[in-house]
Amino acid sequence: MSATGKDTAGQITFCARELKTPVIADTFATLGDQARTEGWTHEEYLAAVLGRQVASRTANGTRMRISAAHFPAVKTLEDFTFEHLPAAPRDVIAHLATTTFVARRENVVLLGPPGTGKTHLAIAMGIKAAEAAFPVAFDSANGWLTRLSDAHERGNLERELRRLNRYRLLIIDEVGYLRFDPAAAALFFQLIASRYETGSVIVTSNLPFSRWGETLGDDVVAAATIDRLVHHAHVIPLDGDSYRTRAHRKTK
Repeated sequence: MSATGKDTAGQITFCARELKTPVIADTFATLGDQARTEGWTHEEYLAAVLGRQVASRTANGTRMRISAAHFPAVKTLEDFTFEHLPAAPRDVIAHLATTTFVARRENVVLLGPPGTGKTHLAIAMGIKAAEAAFPVAFDSANGWLTRLSDAHERGNLERELRRLNRYRLLIIDEVGYLRFDPAAAALFFQLIASRYETGSVIVTSNLPFSRWGETLGDDVVAAATIDRLVHHAHVIPLDGDSYRTRAHRKTK
């Protein structure tokens, strides 16, 4: 490389460092050689260098959002099998994978017996949302209520609810597995009400809505909660065999 070429390379490296664009510093020389060999225009070379930086930043942002969501595992729609759910609305699930429901502040409710893949689908949709640059947070219903109860005891409940509203999507897993006491039921209602037309939630439950009064301990509170949850919602029943039970049978 000539002295002029070294000076230019040094200037690009310096500028990339100042702009905090390390991928440009790492790729400009290699892409420059490729551009000369293949006869790229200046615009094509610039687009290639900037494209590498943007792709890297996008991938890093997605990884950070997935990590910040605290998913218990990474599950994807591509890995989900509908073999045990022949009546599942695949077209609706495919549409939800576009994450337009998050942009529209709509909700998703997945109802079905244990083992039908509700949590898998909820996580997979959450990952799609993170890939689309939406902030996401995941926890079980009990985990969310513990968090809100702690905030309430500190006198910070309203502040915590406002903070949670910074997430475009909250995933509330396993509603119905544990019965709420009256204080917990009130907190759950406040969580759902705080999201009403301001942000999306995905809720999974092993119980039909007709039995939510059992979980919340009060039919009136349950009705008010359901009313706000389903007003702008996609309710998906998942009726079928447990995939864990099916897998166990196949091993015998």
